[in-house]
Amino acid sequence: MDNSSTTPGERQLTRRRRRPIVLTVLLTLITCAAAAVGVVSWTSERVSSDLTDREMTCCWEDGATPAWMSEQIGIRIPETASDHRAGYKVGQRYDTGLLSFVLRSDEAAAYTGRLIREGTRMSGNLHPEEQGYRPAAAFQHLGLPEPETFVRGLRRTSMCPDDLETPEGKYLQRCIDLFTHEYTPGTTRIYIRSTIEPSVTPPPSTAAKPVP
Repeated sequence: MDNSSTTPGERQLTRRRRRPIVLTVLLTLITCAAAAVGVVSWTSERVSSDLTDREMTCCWEDGATPAWMSEQIGIRIPETASDHRAGYKVGQRYDTGLLSFVLRSDEAAAYTGRLIREGTRMSGNLHPEEQGYRPAAAFQHLGLPEPETFVRGLRRTSMCPDDLETPEGKYLQRCIDLFTHEYTPGTTRIYIRSTIEPSVTPPPSTAAKPVP
């Protein structure tokens, strides 16, 4: 058909009729693009969540008892302590040991005073992590909340065994992060996390069999 035979009015009418079609096509393309971005984002979040869940449950060794973990880290557990818990996680670059126990608050203060250097004060948790915080080696594996999320009643410090000649520090074998949390008045839980060279002192893979 020869376009020259159409009048200006007819051409304008044709353009007006095409506009809704073009807009519909554009809106459809935008909607499809947004949906694709949403699917990619959801898939990425799902994969990241699955990887985090696997990281949380992976590579924990059996047989890492509180007594064994106490020996590896060089943290002596007071005889009056209760609710002893421990875990040992194998990592790609380093392993992590966890140890926790409960003391009366006055005993906990005396214990940490024998551990840290004289004049050193444990600090409060000035920048707490949000609820749901999950480090690679989480105390959640021991059925405990993460101490980094607490604000009230929490004190924390870090130390290494280098020249630590305090009454309890002289037994320390590894660098540790130490947390104390008075979760109820008069009762304090001690949390200890330690980085350990991989394969240096792995825990026993199975618990000792009872003697028949």
